[in-house]
Amino acid sequence: MKNRTAGMLDTVKRLIRYMFRFYPVMLPVIIVFILANAVISSLPSIFQQNVVAVMEEAWGTGASWETVQPAVMHFVYILAGLYAVSLILGFAYNQLMALFTQGFLDKIRREMFEHMESLPIRYFDTHKHGDIMSHYTNDVDAMRQMISQAFPQLLISAITIVSILCIMCYYSIPMAVVILLGAAVTVTITKKIGGKSAKYFMAQQKAVARTEGVVEEMINGQKVVKVFNHEMQTQQEFDRVNEELFEAAYEANRYSNTLMPILNNVNYIVYVMVAVMGGVFLELNFPNLSVSGLPFSIAVIVPFLGMSRQFAGSIQQISPQINSTVMGIAGAARVFALLDEQPEADEGYVELVNATEKNGVLEEAHEKTGLWAWKHPHQADGTITYTPLKGNIQFYDVDFSYNPDKVILHNITLYGKPGQKIAFVGATGAGKTTITNLINRFYDIADGKIRYDGININKIKKSSLRKSLGIILQDTVLFTGTVMDNIRYGRLDATDEECIAAAKLAGADGFIRHLPQGYNTMLAGDGSSLSQGQCQLLAIARCAVADPPVMIMDEATSSIDTRTEQIVQAGMDRLMNGRTVFVIAHRLSTVKNSNVIIVLDHGHIIERGTHDELIAAKGQYYQLYTGAFELE
Repeated sequence: MKNRTAGMLDTVKRLIRYMFRFYPVMLPVIIVFILANAVISSLPSIFQQNVVAVMEEAWGTGASWETVQPAVMHFVYILAGLYAVSLILGFAYNQLMALFTQGFLDKIRREMFEHMESLPIRYFDTHKHGDIMSHYTNDVDAMRQMISQAFPQLLISAITIVSILCIMCYYSIPMAVVILLGAAVTVTITKKIGGKSAKYFMAQQKAVARTEGVVEEMINGQKVVKVFNHEMQTQQEFDRVNEELFEAAYEANRYSNTLMPILNNVNYIVYVMVAVMGGVFLELNFPNLSVSGLPFSIAVIVPFLGMSRQFAGSIQQISPQINSTVMGIAGAARVFALLDEQPEADEGYVELVNATEKNGVLEEAHEKTGLWAWKHPHQADGTITYTPLKGNIQFYDVDFSYNPDKVILHNITLYGKPGQKIAFVGATGAGKTTITNLINRFYDIADGKIRYDGININKIKKSSLRKSLGIILQDTVLFTGTVMDNIRYGRLDATDEECIAAAKLAGADGFIRHLPQGYNTMLAGDGSSLSQGQCQLLAIARCAVADPPVMIMDEATSSIDTRTEQIVQAGMDRLMNGRTVFVIAHRLSTVKNSNVIIVLDHGHIIERGTHDELIAAKGQYYQLYTGAFELE
């Protein structure tokens, strides 16, 4: 319990630091307006006491209303002026609060997204996408309610309580003690019931994230669900997480809804106690202990009735804000957990730059030249050398594991020279995709070395490294936008002519021109308006427009029919000319023309050679190719 409370306090402190960091001027102004407004709202009891005192004195002397009217109206005018100021302050802080809240959420979402873009692939492999999306929806919305409603109300209530307590002690400490005893009961009840409510509201926030994760997963996999008739199992899985959400939400709201009626009745009891004790003190001529030195009188007792309601009401206002505060803190904790995730490490210092050649020597160019080079600063002597980008990839005794308990790749040694096509074949889980993930440093190796154009790949900046690579994945990802936009995603400064040339190279130009608006046809993010093969062709065109020296094709033609494959293969051959190409394929007919075919089995290279060499060896590749041994 102590650890949880300490964690919540740390989250609140961090959230406040963020708010002051984003709005160092506006936030203090809002706080000042809130403080002033809260203090003014506490002053009516003082004017009430003064008015009653004037009236009481008039009754005692038998003075007429005309006599006391100027004094009473004087207090009324001052109070009216204060209320006008309070109205202006309230309007001002509400307007500023709306601007502050939405601005803060806008900035925190930007920071979250920017940080998320820096996270390694491992993070997205180990977290449900629906859970990640929940940070931007439920968690941020919970923070909004806390910042825009709970925090201001808590501050107003706190200032009002302190102000009224000071006023009460000024007029009568014994009467203040009566009210404080009632307040102690209110606080005890709030702590007991509100604490249970807070626990379940935090559980509710986590259950919402789990529910969204399941929904997102099932929507993405709806075709698979229907193919295997797993609607019932899917419904049961959703019912399970939804039931967890129901239980948490039910318990949270049960305690929350129970609290307010109890507090209302306690406040009524306190009001009656103040009235009764005031009457008793008057009847017994009880000596009044106060800062003002005033004796017990109607002028003291009557304002206390109003102050008791206002004091209890301020405490009661804290209660409903506890739930919003706890949910907001839970949401903020999850947001900060995302922000605390370690970004992708990059110790590289070798950059990919435009280059120009003068007298046989490479130099950095500040404009696009079509010639690329690795800019390699040497820390030992402070010199800089430029190595032409060729696409020479070499693995030396590479070991790799996603977790220390299970090694995936064992002692992998291979090379790919410019113009070569290297194919990886083997059963699922043999390590084919893992090798390509190491080339682009989605994951870093445990042991061994990978060199790119003779440079240790760990010395190359990841952004420069990935800029030199073109990757076509088995699962095509398209983005909402035109066909032209999706092709240009490979190189954002590509012209329309270059994009069209890339589409022709990939064999996609034909079907694109038959679309309703051709290259200007809008596509949905999931590519639902296209066939899977057409999506794959666009992915190939996207890679072609990037014009990288090294290409990685992970089942790049797996979704294309045989006839289309022949068209694409011709374009791919043109695209691969002069490039280092790594191909992963189950369809062995696509790798026959590879310069070298590497057969993998459980992370080991068991065979390598050309198609003819491996067929002649009559090893596992021969068995795979002839169908004597299945890939699985």
